[in-house]
Amino acid sequence: MPLQRTAEEQAEEDAFQALYGAWAPMSPTELARELAGFDRPWWVVGGWAIEAATGYRREHEDIDISILACDVAHLVSFWTDRWHVWNNVGGVLHPLGRRWPTVDEPESQLWIRAHATAPWVADMPLTPDRDGLWTNKRMPSHVAPVEDVTWVAPDGIRYLNPEIVMLYKAALKRPKDDPDFEATLSVLTDERRRWLADALREVAPDHHWIARL
Repeated sequence: MPLQRTAEEQAEEDAFQALYGAWAPMSPTELARELAGFDRPWWVVGGWAIEAATGYRREHEDIDISILACDVAHLVSFWTDRWHVWNNVGGVLHPLGRRWPTVDEPESQLWIRAHATAPWVADMPLTPDRDGLWTNKRMPSHVAPVEDVTWVAPDGIRYLNPEIVMLYKAALKRPKDDPDFEATLSVLTDERRRWLADALREVAPDHHWIARL
């Protein structure tokens, strides 16, 4: 299904690409091939994670995957001479490499491309870790092993649990996320539905999804 954008959202997307350059995002399968042999956990988040969990297929603007912030230097080293890794901190970009192998802001993003004139192929919102454990950027008290907040699809790719994806999406309050929510609602167990409702009441108490839960 084509992604539904308002005129304002489309104008924002056009301005974004004019400033930062084009995107040609990989699919999860393509990205998994590029990460074969990387011995630290990584997982798909965002719309691709909802598609994997629900079967709801739609257009994807990009691909979002995450790693623990403590593993950035390992990724930079793993991809040396293969991909250029850039750190995006609030829209300010700088390359990572031997002179600057890791990030100062554990909630920032990594952008990936092959070279200076190539399109960006992946967006990696980092997950701050606490002693190597996953932390919830919306709920700091929610700390868990990566395995407890993700699941592995039959093709071996790990995805963030859909109820957590929707909690992250809720903070953005975008109309284009409503179809993802409806698809997610149909596959959540009662326990996961209650978790999402409670989490939304904590971080977005006025969100219209609460009534649907």
